[in-house]
Amino acid sequence: MDRALYGPDGFFRRAGPGPAGHFRTSANASPLFAAAVGRLIARLDEALGKPDPFDVVDVGAGRGELLVALAAAVPGDLKGRLRRTAVEIAARPPGLHPDIAWTDEPPPGVTGLLIATEWLDNVPLDVAVGDPPRYLHVGGRHGVAVDAADEKWLRAWWPTTTDAGARAEIGRTRDEAWAAAVSTVERGLAVAVDYGHLRGARPPLGTFAGYRDGRRVDPVPDGSCDVSAYVAMDAVAAAGEAVARAEPALVSQRAALRALGVDGRRPPLNLAGEDPTGYVRALATASAAAELIDPDGLGGHWWLLQPVGLDPAVCQLVIPEVFSAA
Repeated sequence: MDRALYGPDGFFRRAGPGPAGHFRTSANASPLFAAAVGRLIARLDEALGKPDPFDVVDVGAGRGELLVALAAAVPGDLKGRLRRTAVEIAARPPGLHPDIAWTDEPPPGVTGLLIATEWLDNVPLDVAVGDPPRYLHVGGRHGVAVDAADEKWLRAWWPTTTDAGARAEIGRTRDEAWAAAVSTVERGLAVAVDYGHLRGARPPLGTFAGYRDGRRVDPVPDGSCDVSAYVAMDAVAAAGEAVARAEPALVSQRAALRALGVDGRRPPLNLAGEDPTGYVRALATASAAAELIDPDGLGGHWWLLQPVGLDPAVCQLVIPEVFSAA
């Protein structure tokens, strides 16, 4: 999986449109997502006392689409203080605004927002089968017993069974990746947005999937397609909390975006007679919002919000509906 995605000829290193050309994410589905993240940034900026610079680090940035959109989504007084960094293993795309830094590792000392939209589901992992658990090979053969670190993770987060076809996706690598990302934040929020599941509802047959040219395909790790698996969000949350020493919030994208002003309500019908053009625009916006908060689609994402160096009362000022519920 690691070689297929990130090796010299890996899926994410290829030239071209990048991930947006193969699958739909919240960041490229609608400008409403960037607008919501812009509102989050504006609130966080106030909570942090308007630092200069205000960092926005996008981990798994694709071709930088979200960072480009954010320049127009934040208030004018913040634009000049915004320091945008794309974290991506692919080469810097031609024509990207020179103010956006491009690196393959999250920079240290972040004050502001670190966001990872559908990054963790592409962090490579192994699969275990059986009890006692053994590694599953790509061709279906059962390999050696899992090592001590993976066995410890499975006991804590995804106990294996002998049920026919049952498999466990060992998320230890995702926990470590998220903990490392959180450790780069000095003050602010680290936010992971991804499809995932919790310990009480792990999918017994796993979640591996492949995507190519907008279609779901067999997840063959040969570099020709995206290979992803849902994220054990509670395990990742615990790993980030251990680093930040602060309680995170874990909510659905539907709840998070609604708290940030994306509601999907249709415009009043009388607007069609009073302002037909305005009605059509408002209807298109409502349709885009509905896609982002659809619980059976993108709205089914989890949002993991990890405060770092922030008082809990400050977090409630940033997104009160989310942190009060957490």
